[in-house]
Amino acid sequence: MNLRQLPPLNALKMFEAAARHQSFSRAADELFVTHGAVSHQIRALETELGAALFARDGKRVRLTETGSRYAKAVRAALMALADATHDVRAADRERRLIVSSASSFSARWITPRIGSFIERNPQIDVELVSTNNLTDFSRDDVDVAIRYGGGHYPDLHVEPLLDEVFFPVCAPTFNGGNLPKTPADLAGARLLRSDDELWRPWFDAAGLANVSEPRRGVLYQDSSNLVQAAVDGQGIALLRRSIAMHEIAAGRLVHLFDIDATTEASYYFVCPPSLLPSARVQAFRTWIFAEVKRFRAYYEKACWNEARTDVDSSLAAAGTG
Repeated sequence: MNLRQLPPLNALKMFEAAARHQSFSRAADELFVTHGAVSHQIRALETELGAALFARDGKRVRLTETGSRYAKAVRAALMALADATHDVRAADRERRLIVSSASSFSARWITPRIGSFIERNPQIDVELVSTNNLTDFSRDDVDVAIRYGGGHYPDLHVEPLLDEVFFPVCAPTFNGGNLPKTPADLAGARLLRSDDELWRPWFDAAGLANVSEPRRGVLYQDSSNLVQAAVDGQGIALLRRSIAMHEIAAGRLVHLFDIDATTEASYYFVCPPSLLPSARVQAFRTWIFAEVKRFRAYYEKACWNEARTDVDSSLAAAGTG
């Protein structure tokens, strides 16, 4: 058989759909093309074959006897091709891990760490989906989601991953390096605004009952943009620990004061129960929980060192160190 003598695949797909629906219009709707495109392809196919596949009766069409025989053969061939394609894609899909998370968490927490997962699991191809939209596992091709919220996600496997706190940060060069010394100094400082976290809970934790929520200036709807504004010295930002610590460790931001405000929201590891036993999901789950453990230890050590440095400085200033 000379495969070069076969009609174009696109024409065969349109013929199969039109034969199945007994309608050019329904075939066009299914394939997201125009009625004219279907009609043109089928006429070209009939010309190439030298046989009428459809009998036209005004706007209605029906298969001829030749068309009916050909439709069965074409449908069987296309189904065999579809099955073979599915098998190939399924084998590839087992190696591909798709993880969805909020844009800021993906950029500031997962991305700086994902290299170690890739090194340990070279057989897995990772795809990070950064979106602030809630993953619909029944519709979206996603294996795992890292969700920030209350943890109530019915019909899904849900595990608490990382609790959260938030605190003020700024660039070390902010205000010429003359950084606020006490929380009360924030009353006259340039505070950056965000949709993610309001300042009021932190003001309350710091005992600043008379300081009002900032009302002027740019309102940042994405934490990554807020981080960049703080790094660029545009003002003091209130950031979640998970978003801020990478920049703090790099020296691009300074954690102001020793006061954290808590939040009821946390990060959760979420996936469909049917996917939990899969090798790729288990590998990612083991890795990310180990990374969270290291992250917590690093944060606690960093806070202890900051507190120890403050105490030592106070003692030295008092002449008792």
